[in-house]
Amino acid sequence: MVDPNRPRRFQRVPVRYLLPNLVTLIALCSGVTAIRLGIEGRFELAVSAVIFAIVLDAVDGRLARYLEGTSKFGAELDSLADFVNFGVAPAILLYFWSLNSMRTLGWVICLFLAIACALRLARFNVMLEDPNKPAWANNFFSGVPAPAGAGLALLPMYAGFLDLVDEPRALSKIYAAMVFAVAVLMVSQVPTFSGKNIKRVPRDIVLPLLALSAFTLVCLIAFPWHTLMVFAVIYVVMIPIAVRSYRKHKREDALLANPTD
Repeated sequence: MVDPNRPRRFQRVPVRYLLPNLVTLIALCSGVTAIRLGIEGRFELAVSAVIFAIVLDAVDGRLARYLEGTSKFGAELDSLADFVNFGVAPAILLYFWSLNSMRTLGWVICLFLAIACALRLARFNVMLEDPNKPAWANNFFSGVPAPAGAGLALLPMYAGFLDLVDEPRALSKIYAAMVFAVAVLMVSQVPTFSGKNIKRVPRDIVLPLLALSAFTLVCLIAFPWHTLMVFAVIYVVMIPIAVRSYRKHKREDALLANPTD
């Protein structure tokens, strides 16, 4: 039990507050290491490091909620790590892999991706404090979240690793357009699905869900770039479905607020 008369700096911090922050710091190390690997030209390892950071980002928040170890410090640390991992690292990898052939324009596109990530994270932090947000709105993000944005932005690199293109720099203009589109989606108001509030699943789908999760993990290890491309395509397909679901909820709220005779 914390002694209120004890000076703050001598009070003990529960371990449950430390573990999620430790996972966040490991993710940050992975993102910064991805930058080094990209500069060295080891792009497959670099992209793998970013993907590992995405996985850890999904773990730290859920771990904090499970351990009841959420804190303002942890939220700020997570946002700073996300900016490096999903804004700076993908931008640098894409620049050295292909967009540097466009010189200044390619660098501007990469800067736009990093800026969009920063703005998206800042808006997310502000929207968390909105007391007027309806409960159903917690099932949606406003815009593409930073980890998903990083995964989508790196889609051209997945294709390159699969030798679907001979020379990445030959298609740099197409890649630049894709990266620009992802950056716009990150700062847009387009609703996308959020899985953060899923705490329980129906008992009858537990076994199929475990089997699917195991199969996905095996595919990710055995065929990483194929699997990541499939994930990216599925995510893009889910965006219009999320928009439709969001609009349906808004219409229902409007009908409840202004019922007709």
